[in-house]
Amino acid sequence: MHNKLIAILFMSFGLNLISAQTFKITGKVVESKNKQPIEYATISLLHTTSQNPITGTITSQDGSFTLKTNDTNFYIEVSFIGFKSKTFKDFKITNNKIDLMTIVLFEDNEELDEVVIRAEKSQMEFKLDKRIFNVGADLSSTGASALEVLNNIPSVNVNIEGEISLRGSQGVQILINGKPSVLASAEGNALGSITADMIEKIEVITNPSAKYDAEGTSGIINIVIKKSEKKGLNGSATLNVGIPNSNSFGLSVNKRTEKFNLFSQLGFGIRTYPSETASINRDLVNNNTISSTGESEFNEKFSNILIGTDYHINDLNVVTLSASYAYEVEDQNSTADFIQNDASNTITDRWLREEKTEATNPKLRYELQYKKDFKRHKEQSLLFSALGSSFRKDQFSDFENTTLIGIIEGFKQKTRTDYKLEDYTFKLDYTHPFLEKFTIETGSQYVINSVSNDFSVSNFVNGDWVNNPDLTNVFDFGQKVLGIYSTAAFEGDKWGLKLGLRLENTDINTLLETTNISNQNNYTNLFPSAHTSYKVNDNFSLQAGYSKRIRRPRLRELNPFSNIRNDFNISTGNPDLQPEFTDSYEITSIHKIGKASLNLSLYNRYTVDVIERITSFINNISVSKPENVGTNQSTGFEANGKYMPANWFTINGDFNIIYFKRKGHFEMTSFDFKGNRWSTSLTAKFKLPAQFDLEISGDYRSKFITVQSEIADNLFADLGLRKKIFNGKTILNLSIRDVFASRIDQTTTSQPEFYLFNSRQRGRFITFGISYGFGKGEAMEFSGQRR
Repeated sequence: MHNKLIAILFMSFGLNLISAQTFKITGKVVESKNKQPIEYATISLLHTTSQNPITGTITSQDGSFTLKTNDTNFYIEVSFIGFKSKTFKDFKITNNKIDLMTIVLFEDNEELDEVVIRAEKSQMEFKLDKRIFNVGADLSSTGASALEVLNNIPSVNVNIEGEISLRGSQGVQILINGKPSVLASAEGNALGSITADMIEKIEVITNPSAKYDAEGTSGIINIVIKKSEKKGLNGSATLNVGIPNSNSFGLSVNKRTEKFNLFSQLGFGIRTYPSETASINRDLVNNNTISSTGESEFNEKFSNILIGTDYHINDLNVVTLSASYAYEVEDQNSTADFIQNDASNTITDRWLREEKTEATNPKLRYELQYKKDFKRHKEQSLLFSALGSSFRKDQFSDFENTTLIGIIEGFKQKTRTDYKLEDYTFKLDYTHPFLEKFTIETGSQYVINSVSNDFSVSNFVNGDWVNNPDLTNVFDFGQKVLGIYSTAAFEGDKWGLKLGLRLENTDINTLLETTNISNQNNYTNLFPSAHTSYKVNDNFSLQAGYSKRIRRPRLRELNPFSNIRNDFNISTGNPDLQPEFTDSYEITSIHKIGKASLNLSLYNRYTVDVIERITSFINNISVSKPENVGTNQSTGFEANGKYMPANWFTINGDFNIIYFKRKGHFEMTSFDFKGNRWSTSLTAKFKLPAQFDLEISGDYRSKFITVQSEIADNLFADLGLRKKIFNGKTILNLSIRDVFASRIDQTTTSQPEFYLFNSRQRGRFITFGISYGFGKGEAMEFSGQRR
């Protein structure tokens, strides 16, 4: 919507003035609610008798205007779309100058209703196979990282570890601008370096077509980064401080010319993540228990730099080159108090386990992209991208057990990790519309993943460090996936249909170098998809879809090495894991009811070779290992909506419930069971006087059962307050995450021979930030924040 409207302006005099006399008219236009300047308001001079326009102008960015005239018989009118016009016929003339001072315009309720409807429509769009959420200046978004923005989108959840789930499932594929990116890498946790004001929109695809990777059982989230159209120098700077340590500085500078768009980003800071843990290992056969309570503090210092350029060869061809480098220094100190009780609940042993860990993580990313548009149709395009990235972790940990009570001897351990990762992705996509309503898409993708993890554990024995061969090895992982696809779509005014087929070949190799144990897995699969939509009317649409998906085992699930932070609760990987395959069906509707919008979805997923962690228990030590265990059929219902009863108040809500049925056997044990899980969230946003914005959100996640365990429920709340100053060029932001420190992750495992309990809490985070936009830049465009 263009913020320009031609209006009329007049001034009327009761005196006869000389025609050569020049009058200078000045003033400033602001809106009534927050007294903010109105840019592009129209100032018009109209003849008193004929009411014909004489001359006019529009206000500048700060709402001011200057106008000159030689006419002596006029009046002035000030207008702007969505506001009531103001007329001036009686004013004071001093030295041929007319100063209208500050002109306050009040909202026009009738026009405003129309504006609100259009704005609501633009925030959420319903396409053939996706939902699009346009990211605005919501308080939940400003100053936050991409992870926090995702956490405020219906259907999406980000847990305390930064793991992203869609409708309760973590099998989500994250794309940046429609293609894989190092920023979306789970291992790097780099999504936190993307801030909300860098994001144009987020596409949620709960049932992807064959165009996209078949990876990801619960769908795809595509984050589309803004491409500024502002020529000249634009930029922003942000400073954040927080409790616990959440201190960072970020700078973003963009220089756009006719042919080039040069962009750079710089960020550095320090973060502290404290946590409290508790665990119980109870042997129900021998009736003894080992329990622990602990505290840890993870500190992270980071710096990152990105440089790149878009080169517009001409109006139809663009080449993008970019590279980024990040360096992180980590240290973690933790202490756990262990207690062992016998069958009579008497303490027999007690000891402290202390950990000191240091690590460095250099990261490098580089990318080449070429996009060609065509004159024949604006949607016709050819896109090629090549992405390379590397990540390295050099980590050293020292552990020491100190005996407090009992006869268990203290001891020392240390671990060393030399981890290297390289990823390469080559992608080619071609889109060809024809006959106005038809589109064909075709393309291919080749992904190469290479990992080496050199891990060792040593024990301090008789004054010397002795390597533990059972926990020391070099794990090599290599994966190559080649995919080709084709889709055909018809999208009419009312009805649409999209069919697709994707073929993928996967080649996986794992090797334990020290013991020379290797595994190879090569498989080729077809992944069909079908989507249809029907627009009943402007306020009601329906969508139905089917797709076949795959979830390949993650690196951590394949890596057989264990974490000895708590050497009574050990987690390992399984190199023999097979992928999951899922058939996904979905029906979705979108409703627009006045100032409200509502989405309803009914979905069903059938998964074979489900990956679940199975826990074994020997000598009070629990060992968790992923295994392929049977099938899972889940049926879910989701409702999410938004309601804006007034301009100053908006409420968002989401409800999701899943019923599941598990069938499977593992090592002669049946894992057949039924269950359900549900979640709901509510966010209220208030526009307060003096340019303050307030947001309050609450989330509840129900408890649910897994193959062996029960995950406890969670209830927590977040709060944010924002203040704009200096015409919005500077923003002050205060956020409180987990206001009541009630977000606690708890898992209970009850089996005939053992009982396990694990709990972890990170507590409340308070952050204050200030951002300033310079040139034509926006405040908060890049804060350097990361997770």
